[in-house]
Amino acid sequence: MTTIHLDEKVLTILKDKIRIIPKTKGNLYLVGPIRLPVKLYSETVIFNWYCWLNCEDVTEIDCKEVRDYKKIIERLSSSNLALYQQSSLLIFGDFEHADDVLIRFHSICHTGDIFGSKRCDCGFQLKQSMKMIVEHGNGALFYLANHEGRGIGLFSKAMAYVLQENGYDTVEANISLGFVDDSRNYEDAILVLKALRTKPVTLMTNNPKKLDALKSAGLDVSGREPLWGDVSTYNEKYLQTKIKKSGHLEEGEDWQKGCCNQE
Repeated sequence: MTTIHLDEKVLTILKDKIRIIPKTKGNLYLVGPIRLPVKLYSETVIFNWYCWLNCEDVTEIDCKEVRDYKKIIERLSSSNLALYQQSSLLIFGDFEHADDVLIRFHSICHTGDIFGSKRCDCGFQLKQSMKMIVEHGNGALFYLANHEGRGIGLFSKAMAYVLQENGYDTVEANISLGFVDDSRNYEDAILVLKALRTKPVTLMTNNPKKLDALKSAGLDVSGREPLWGDVSTYNEKYLQTKIKKSGHLEEGEDWQKGCCNQE
């Protein structure tokens, strides 16, 4: 293992931007805030960006070295962090102190978020949740790695898509490949949320499992905002499967009525 010798000036700059969040086993390393201008539809919005790393994912770091920032940073240089997926957090407004904030736990979706795939509604939900946070004035988007395909990974998701093109729905495809319908874990995101805010939050979601995860962790959830939209013939079956088999909460008759009339 090659270890760099960190310049003290670099350590001084980074030390105040890195927070260590203890876990039952190991730690999370949270870096930020970093000013991030984002093009959101037709305007540029300034968010504060954070990124976190689970110590357990990096074998070159002794997770027991809880407070030694220098060793943490030095040893990261010898780890190929590109092999791991690190999660992100975008914050807008006074997230820590505002009485009422919107949050979104968004699972990474390579096809929907990057390519704009219409097979799902993920790309729409990503941009719409950011827009809703900005319009509300305060909030946070948690962009969660290792959640691709509800936790089965990108390659397995591609295989699931092949099955879906041959008549399987999302749940059937995942189960046929040996997975459960939804294996996502929100533990790390919840720890980061607790480290940055103690007041109640309103969750943007259609998924009751996300609500249950927050409440089971002892968080004060003051409400839920639904996030349906971008409905088309391409994702009709996908969205109906979410409701009928995965327990997602419907927004109402208006959404159902317009289900197949949009392109």
